[in-house]
Amino acid sequence: MYPRLSQLAADLDAGRTTSVELTEQALARIADAGGEGARVFTRVYAEQARAAAKASDTLRAAGLRRSPIDGLPVSVKDLFDVAGETTLAGSVVLRGKPVAKANAAVVQHLINAGAIVIGKTNMTEFAYSGLGINPHYGTPRNAWQRDIDGGRIPGGSSSGAAISVSDGMAFAAVGSDTGGSVRIPSAFNGLTGFKPTASRVSMQGVLPLSVYLDSIGPLAASVECCAIMDAVLAGETYAAPVAHPLRGLRLLAPTNIVLDGMDEQVGAAYKAALSKLSAAGAVIVEDQVAAFGELAAINAKGGFTAAEAYAWHRELIADNKAGYDQRVVSRILRGRDMGAADLLDVIHARTRWIAAVEAQLAGYDALVMPTVPVIAPRIADLQASDEAYYGANGAILRNPTLINFLDGCAVSLPCHQPGNAPVGLSLAAPGGHDRRLLSIALAVEGLLAG
Repeated sequence: MYPRLSQLAADLDAGRTTSVELTEQALARIADAGGEGARVFTRVYAEQARAAAKASDTLRAAGLRRSPIDGLPVSVKDLFDVAGETTLAGSVVLRGKPVAKANAAVVQHLINAGAIVIGKTNMTEFAYSGLGINPHYGTPRNAWQRDIDGGRIPGGSSSGAAISVSDGMAFAAVGSDTGGSVRIPSAFNGLTGFKPTASRVSMQGVLPLSVYLDSIGPLAASVECCAIMDAVLAGETYAAPVAHPLRGLRLLAPTNIVLDGMDEQVGAAYKAALSKLSAAGAVIVEDQVAAFGELAAINAKGGFTAAEAYAWHRELIADNKAGYDQRVVSRILRGRDMGAADLLDVIHARTRWIAAVEAQLAGYDALVMPTVPVIAPRIADLQASDEAYYGANGAILRNPTLINFLDGCAVSLPCHQPGNAPVGLSLAAPGGHDRRLLSIALAVEGLLAG
């Protein structure tokens, strides 16, 4: 059981611990030569973190607490600007480029809230994969079966973010989610991940993958933790979600696309979760969502990500293609063959697609489906074969991507039995329903934990 932010804050308030103690514990885990710290963090802010922790303890001793995460170590993805540094985004081709003149909005919100920003976390290069493999800085290993056959992937692109929390190097992490990059690593590591409606959290100072699809969200121990972090990231005052009644809750469980290729472990955990929900009085309707079957054709030429990534990267690629992860740059180059008309086709198709999905969801409180249809593959298997790499990447991104294209919000909850491979249960809703979805997720979380 990962520590929850509210309990840590209570411990700080009661004097059972201090921010300095928590920060030193996190830094020690990062520095442990036998741990994952060297693969998890691309930068560690040890000196700044210690100073911020001392300041937090001083303020708390004077009766001042700036937010529910004041004094708590958190990590940020290597995609967010920190003033005075070049944002590398898990790459090496940006080394030597101009430094950021200001902190990204989300980084500044964390600092203003008194959070201890412990460091920047590793990621798939330029956020362009759901696997979390990085040939430049190493691949953080999933905590599950870490020492067997070289370990399993952490999920991506927010790979280091997830392992920073699972290994106690931070108590919450901030990632980005363009096609599942918060929810996938959360599902693979037994964490809770929240992808808000894209417009909810400012993208100022964030290196983009797709402005049409990018969103920023937390990876943490629980729904409550994610709600706390979401409020901070959005610059809002935190209001605790209240669990939505499960009896009478109407959930649409898609039967097409999202269950394709589902493995035995995910299938068993998903079936058990639906059974618990039904027994608690939720009404689960299994039905096809016809629009889901259309998305592959809409994005056949690469979609928003290929078009936008190529536009951003084309000069860098011309200068230093060899410096990229070749499995990443090959996908970016798909956008080279997309014209303006192709991009407009995707834009217009998305408008129609969203309308169709929202019309079908009108009578339901949320969608429910597996976050990812498979358990985390072995790192070695994917490194050894392009076919295995691209096949796994497509399967792993498929379900979460549906919600990004919908411009929706989604939560991934752990739904596996203790000791089994981590599996995520996804709850999702159309854009703008974030608070209600968190309330639903809070109720479902309690049921699954029970």
